[in-house]
Amino acid sequence: MTTGHPLRIAMLSVHTCPLAILGGKKTGGMNVYVRELSTELAKRGICVDVFTRSQDASVPRVNDTALGPGARVIHLPGGPEYPLSITQVYHHLPQFVENVRAFAEAESARYEVLHSHYWLSGWAALELKKVWRVPVIHMFHTLGRMKNRVAQSEEEREDELRILTEQDIVERADCIVAATAAERIQLMWLYGADMRRIRVIPPGVNVSHFHPIPKREARRMIGMGEDDLLLLFVGRIEQIKGVDILLRALAILRKESERSLQNLCLAIIGGAADDEAEEDTELKRLKTLGAELGLDGLVAFLGAKNQETLQYYYSAAEAVIMPSHYESFGMVALEAMACGTPVVASEVGGLAYLVQDGVTGLHVPTGDPVELAGKIRLILENEALRREMAAAATAYAQRYDWSIIAGQIEQLYLEVTGRQALDRTPEWQSL
Repeated sequence: MTTGHPLRIAMLSVHTCPLAILGGKKTGGMNVYVRELSTELAKRGICVDVFTRSQDASVPRVNDTALGPGARVIHLPGGPEYPLSITQVYHHLPQFVENVRAFAEAESARYEVLHSHYWLSGWAALELKKVWRVPVIHMFHTLGRMKNRVAQSEEEREDELRILTEQDIVERADCIVAATAAERIQLMWLYGADMRRIRVIPPGVNVSHFHPIPKREARRMIGMGEDDLLLLFVGRIEQIKGVDILLRALAILRKESERSLQNLCLAIIGGAADDEAEEDTELKRLKTLGAELGLDGLVAFLGAKNQETLQYYYSAAEAVIMPSHYESFGMVALEAMACGTPVVASEVGGLAYLVQDGVTGLHVPTGDPVELAGKIRLILENEALRREMAAAATAYAQRYDWSIIAGQIEQLYLEVTGRQALDRTPEWQSL
């Protein structure tokens, strides 16, 4: 815990509100990260104000209840108050920065650390640093240059605006938090980051919320039959997530072994629900592909789900499948493991570290539907293996309890503010 007056942190999540429902184009692991970290820091006696761009003028400017005592979400204008593209948000960042500065001045708030998330927030934090003269801690969550290395199409590529802004943040932020040792290397290799200014601290998981629920109860809560089998994908509906590879793997399974597919359903959580009038281009592509592969009746596109519901889907599933081409960490995998569900995941980025092959789940090569089909079949046809992996996954996830991770972030705050001399042994090595 901190001593003396409590630390006061300005948390910046410009382009997406941490309270937004998950599964949309701009909502995912970062939203969970900011929300859970802010809540846990507040429990430790740290005052946290999360600044985000207002996307709806009818939403109150200040929400001081959603994250618990000591933490607030503050919605401030940065351009028109409705959803904008990332590039559009960038051009309104000066207004957002000015509104943050004015809010702090009106409240006589003095922040000791700026903690920013994603490149847009990093730009804003560096501008506020000029005024407040406090250290900036930044977390990218994803890296533009890494995304470009695995882009499946020109539409997926990040533009130079993002790349140049990320480069500037790398050079000027006081400290960068990397989710894994792999991300630290990517920052050094692709951006020339100074290793001494990178701290590896993984995201956490709320183990009091994500925990194993008996399968019968979980299935009943989501409307499944007792004999049904569920495979689960959770995430944004983007090409980089590799959902098309999963559909092709399912088609291979159907062709090779109808028995493996008896009573089986693949639930895809993320994107617009079936009854939405406006559907995302990638979602339409995936539905068309599913129909072409003859998967009607096997695949359910469920749209976005809130965190209160996800624990039941995780617990009901035989496995969570993550065929991503790139994941900086993979919080879905951690949530699934906390619920005692094995994860079949591409051996990329954070997933290569987080999912222990043969212990808490299985690795597959990126973009290989044949290999993915084989690993899914292995999980489905071996109940003893599923049970063994489920127990190992639950135990492993306990190491990432948010109370542990928030303690490491607090220590970093104390270090950059000069409040306390710290043992420099990185705690992530024990995870």
